[in-house]
Amino acid sequence: MFHVEHIFCIYIMKVSGKIIDVHKRRIYPGTVTFSTGRIESIVETDGAPDLFIMPGLADAHVHIESSMLVPSHFAVAAVRHGTVAVVADPHEIANVLGKEGVRFMLDNSETVPVKMLFGAPSCVPATASESAGARIGADDISELLQDRRVGFLAEMMNFPGVIYNDGEVYRKLDAAKKAGVPIDGHAPGLGGEELKKYIGAGISTDHECTSLEEALEKISGGMKILIREGSAAKNLDTLAPLLNYYPGEVMLCTDDLHPEMLAKGHINKIVARLIEMGYDLFNVIRAASVNTAEHYSINTGLLREGDAADFILVDDPARMNVLQTWIDGQLVYDGDKALFSPGIVKKVNKFKCTRLLTDEIRVPNEGGKIRVIVAENGSLMTGSEETPAGEEEFINPRLDEDILKIVVKERYNDRPPSVGFIKGFGLKKGAMASSVAHDSHNIVAIGTSDRDIVAAINLVIEAEGGMSAVSDEGSDILKLPVAGIMSDMPVTAMAARYERLSETVRSFGSRLDAPYMTLSFMALLVIPRLKLSDRGLFDGLAFRHVPLFIQKTYPGQKS
Repeated sequence: MFHVEHIFCIYIMKVSGKIIDVHKRRIYPGTVTFSTGRIESIVETDGAPDLFIMPGLADAHVHIESSMLVPSHFAVAAVRHGTVAVVADPHEIANVLGKEGVRFMLDNSETVPVKMLFGAPSCVPATASESAGARIGADDISELLQDRRVGFLAEMMNFPGVIYNDGEVYRKLDAAKKAGVPIDGHAPGLGGEELKKYIGAGISTDHECTSLEEALEKISGGMKILIREGSAAKNLDTLAPLLNYYPGEVMLCTDDLHPEMLAKGHINKIVARLIEMGYDLFNVIRAASVNTAEHYSINTGLLREGDAADFILVDDPARMNVLQTWIDGQLVYDGDKALFSPGIVKKVNKFKCTRLLTDEIRVPNEGGKIRVIVAENGSLMTGSEETPAGEEEFINPRLDEDILKIVVKERYNDRPPSVGFIKGFGLKKGAMASSVAHDSHNIVAIGTSDRDIVAAINLVIEAEGGMSAVSDEGSDILKLPVAGIMSDMPVTAMAARYERLSETVRSFGSRLDAPYMTLSFMALLVIPRLKLSDRGLFDGLAFRHVPLFIQKTYPGQKS
């Protein structure tokens, strides 16, 4: 497969196979020669081993924290799937620990060979309508962008702030422009004149498109579209046709990928699916490597002479089983294991709340109707329904209607929780809770009874971060000691523990593919429509808090 020549104390490496040349759109037998981390030559030969050499893959947008792995353990998992670079937005840990959290991610990533480009989080907290553990202002962003490891302004979720000329938002945008780095977008459903203004502010990407029409409008305005296929949000089937018409304007990303899915695959799985769907091989690989490297100016080799020796060997591009991964001329994965160690993980955290009492989550009946969050499988977006409050003294879960109680408890201060109601999870018993709750990472819980909900939340509080499940049969918790959102375990151990916990919740009746991932987004206010923060129900379309109860209205009376 490859051999080494030792010449004048310089190791010259050669790898042979069928070379996939994305730039010239051809596949040919050849040999790649490289030394001191760079490709010296790529020469066509008469024959080659029955394997394919192609550029290493890049994830154009990922929150590493959502894997519940620290960057070093994420890297160990990613190289198994041919990933050589990631564009990472560390706003999850930034919401917990601010700049300290970002620097933890930067420093931890330095211990592994995967090329990780981090963004300066633009929206910490995501909105003023929730309580986060920290705040990152324009001056902080300017400071972070001076670090060579920080190469873009991360997703500008506050699109109303862009549209309505918020001063602090524009100071952040100006900081990115002064640094000469790309600005990532986050504008679900935005169109028309509002979209034009958003793009005009210098925002160049979006990963939140849920329809082809939305993506086409954004491309026509000058945006690049990131096709997302993660654990909860899946837009691949809808957006894949973009590859036929705009192959230079499309990148592939996962956004949020839980450990059990990362253990099975990464961008390579998206590539294989697209090829299976009939999309052009070269366009797909371009979206999985070249476009990302060029847009973000990542020093990632693209299988050209003079490039960094970053490439992968696969058995067949239609299957994308990775045989080897090379980064800077070093073999970092060889068939069965990563060839580097993640090292010792420093633990950082912030957790200040105390145990919850059952009385704190009771909801006295005020009459009229109540608003109910509607969760959707495979989507970050939620619906909103109204249902009669009924005649009981307190509003309780209605299992026959799939209406459960949802609770958000702030973890940075000891304040009363907020309570709402939700459907779509399907639980018939028990409760689940998690301190992974985008973006502020307070504790979010859903359950069928106050007793079980409180028990699940208190398990998370006692552990100072984690995911829990509680029922009459017992309880279980996956501890997350790093910022309350990550573990220092390797991916295989995390995947096994996470899948066990997910199966427990499925045994409670959940119909969701990824119940904990879906739960984690029920407090994400910037994704419409109805969500719950630690300060109450929030309408993401109106961008304001709304009351749980809707009282009867009469002619001439405003609702």
